Amino acid sequence: MIAIVVAAAGLICTPPQGTDQLLARSERVIMVGEIHGTAEAPHAIGEIACAASEQEPVVVALELEDTLQPILDAFIAAPDAATAFATLEGSTLLNRAVQDGRTSEGLLALLHRVRVLKGSGRDIALHAFQPSSIGRGDSLDQAWYELNMGYVLGQARQKRPDARVIALAGNIHAQKTPFARYPDIGLPAAGHLPARETLSFEIAQQGGASWSCEADECGVSPSLVSYDVDARGIIWSPAEDGGFDGVLALGPWTASPPIEAKTQN
Repeated sequence: MIAIVVAAAGLICTPPQGTDQLLARSERVIMVGEIHGTAEAPHAIGEIACAASEQEPVVVALELEDTLQPILDAFIAAPDAATAFATLEGSTLLNRAVQDGRTSEGLLALLHRVRVLKGSGRDIALHAFQPSSIGRGDSLDQAWYELNMGYVLGQARQKRPDARVIALAGNIHAQKTPFARYPDIGLPAAGHLPARETLSFEIAQQGGASWSCEADECGVSPSLVSYDVDARGIIWSPAEDGGFDGVLALGPWTASPPIEAKTQN
């Protein structure tokens, strides 16, 4: 059985340090770049969204297939956790060929967090922005995929211009400038959004583990320590190339395994 940690069930928000200052900014899109498959990243997004929804409408944008949008809408409209989980049956949220960490138990807890907030009367929605319904052509490289992803992500802002968009994606897609070492990536998805409206943060690597894929194998992998292990919260430290506006330090990661297709209590 899946155990959902429903700190998510309350309406008390516990966002990372520095969230108040972040939400006081005028930028309308907040991107967070993660290594997939941690418990901490989706939890932080849920708590930032909780705090933002106390002030204004919010759209939580996720790197999931855009074809999942009707299922996500049904999930957060469900009256209880069991009914919500039943809406996922047969979808790629439960049945994924490559378990790359995006559809983790941590993500499921985030979906429930949004569902509870919406049920309490908050103006909050989900938006899937992996461009599954837009083909780029077999002969075209990832730069076209990033362009398509940026377009689908931008729809979250264009459809709800009154809302704050809080997005979670792999850290490649969240960078706002090209990768010099990887020319086929071109301009990442976040770079296709208006610069004056977009902030992007990379989650700091402070040890622990994630559920991710390396080569053809997916599972629990140790994380590097490349940032001060004692740092916490939103830290404004713009990258020299402008790719990120700072880091989000959440401490050592906990690997979050894939959602299992079992009936939830």
